[in-house]
Amino acid sequence: MTAQEKNRTSDSLLSGLVSELSAHPIAGTMKHHVAHGAVSVFDHAVSVAKLSDKINDRLRLHADRRALLRGALLHDYYLYDWHDCPDRSILHLHGFYHPKVALENARRDFTLSDKEENIIRSHMWPLTIFHLPRCREAAIVCAADKICSLHETILRRPLS
Repeated sequence: MTAQEKNRTSDSLLSGLVSELSAHPIAGTMKHHVAHGAVSVFDHAVSVAKLSDKINDRLRLHADRRALLRGALLHDYYLYDWHDCPDRSILHLHGFYHPKVALENARRDFTLSDKEENIIRSHMWPLTIFHLPRCREAAIVCAADKICSLHETILRRPLS
């Protein structure tokens, strides 16, 4: 398979997964919550998926692309706006707490593989010290999430 064919296949897989997430009635609420700066949780998740895919390809890590992209798209599936929480103390705990909530929500609404579960639960490592990335896909998303979050916080726009 040529590089161009590989990119088309990857783009097609990502587009299909993004469409599936967009069409889901509950997942659609991700578009209405802010992740970082002025970037929605949905746009952040798409940026993380795209960057994860690039990292995987450029470093030739041979990750399971479907699990990588699906886990990246669902990694922040916590479905609440942590900026508007009446209990301001959650602002300090959100980073520790939301991976567990995201995993519970994703399990409720989707069928997940073990890799996808590990991606979602461990993406905030090392904050979630006891929930380490146990597969290459989880390590990739963990790194991509930090890069995208930093970019969105500083420049207030998605990376891609």
